[in-house]
Amino acid sequence: MDIRPLDRETYAGRRFTARYRTRGYYDIRGCEGGFRMDYVPFGTPVERSFDDSFFGEWLEQPVALGAFEGQELVGFAEGSVENWNRRFRISNICVFDGAQRGRGVGSLLMDAIQQEAAASGVRMIVLETQSCNENAIGFYRKNGFEIIGFDLYSYSNTDPERHEVRIEMGKKLD
Repeated sequence: MDIRPLDRETYAGRRFTARYRTRGYYDIRGCEGGFRMDYVPFGTPVERSFDDSFFGEWLEQPVALGAFEGQELVGFAEGSVENWNRRFRISNICVFDGAQRGRGVGSLLMDAIQQEAAASGVRMIVLETQSCNENAIGFYRKNGFEIIGFDLYSYSNTDPERHEVRIEMGKKLD
C-alpha cells in the first residue's frame, strides 16, 4: 500500500460515491442540561451512501492523499486548514472497496492526513460524521477524536427522523 499526494489538476471535481453499512444509530436529542445520546440498533443492517467530489470548492487550502494498491486508487483522505480558527478540517476519509476495509487502509490514511494537519501548525483537527455511521464514529474514537458537537438539522429538516444527525468530532494537537 502506497500513500501519496493526489494531483489537484487530475482529481478536482471528480465524483465518487461513499458507501457504508450500519447496524444502528445514535439517537441524539435535546434534554434539560444539554443533549442525550443513546445507541439504537436497526432490526437489520442498513446500507447508506452519499455522493461527493474530490477537492471541494469550499476548502481553503485542500490537501488530498490517496491510498494506492499498485496503480489503483483504493481510498483517500482530504482536508484543509481553516485559517479563521486555526483548525484543520478532515473533509473526507474514504476506503472505496468494501474488500479493502479492515485491512488498515483507513488507518494509514488517517495517520498521513494527521501528519499533514500537524505540519500546518493548527491547534486542532476536526471532522464530521453522521449519527448512523457507527463504524466511522468508532474509527474516529480509536484515533483519538471525541465528540465536540451536534447539528440536528445540518442536511435537512428531517435529519433526526432519518437517524442522520451531524456529529462534529475533534482532536486537540499538542
